[in-house]
Amino acid sequence: MSDPLPQDELAGLYVLGLLDTAQRAAVERNLEHDAGLRARVIYWEERLLPLTKMVEPEPLPPTLWARIESSLWPAPRSATARTPASLAERLWDSLALWRTLAATGFAAAMLLAVVGLPGAQKTAEPKFMVVLVAPEDKAPGWVVQASTTQSLKLIPLGVTEIPQAKALQFWTKGKDWKGPVSLGLVQPGRPLDVQLKELPPLEHNQLFEITLEPEYGSPIGKPTGPILYIGRAVKVM
Repeated sequence: MSDPLPQDELAGLYVLGLLDTAQRAAVERNLEHDAGLRARVIYWEERLLPLTKMVEPEPLPPTLWARIESSLWPAPRSATARTPASLAERLWDSLALWRTLAATGFAAAMLLAVVGLPGAQKTAEPKFMVVLVAPEDKAPGWVVQASTTQSLKLIPLGVTEIPQAKALQFWTKGKDWKGPVSLGLVQPGRPLDVQLKELPPLEHNQLFEITLEPEYGSPIGKPTGPILYIGRAVKVM
């Protein structure tokens, strides 16, 4: 690798399986003697694995997975010289994990959580993360990151087209809340910083969604339009 990636970013991409063959082989060689790299790999395993529980895997035809597996691993891999022979190996070899990621499009969203958006200013590592996906096809549209339990950042993964005289409205609801609470209107394609000082602290599995509402927001203080994106918070630290 003529232009090496920072170790933390490299470890995250390795755990996600997004390195090319040469880069992955180099990482696996370095894992044998680089304790710092091993520690970062374990860190990203523990941080990313809970995200696979956010949605149910979508079943795909067995013949398709057979073709994918044969292209990825045309021959049995040697069990020797694998360091660490730990969760990293089990994650990489877990078809359930990668079927979930492939079926829901989470890999791209999680990559943004690892390396950040291009040109974005680095912020504190998130304690909670939410991937907001379209209900119909599970395509990720927004990522929510929270480095504290009283604030969060909504990050677009693209630009959502909305009709005239309509707006996107951001909502959340905790487990024991009576109903959803508005976090404000959202500009398509623009990030949004939200302070939660008037709300209970963020919690694992807290619901977030973006709905299509009238131009100035819901007139009744709760969602009235269709849900465009929805997801639940996962604690990552």
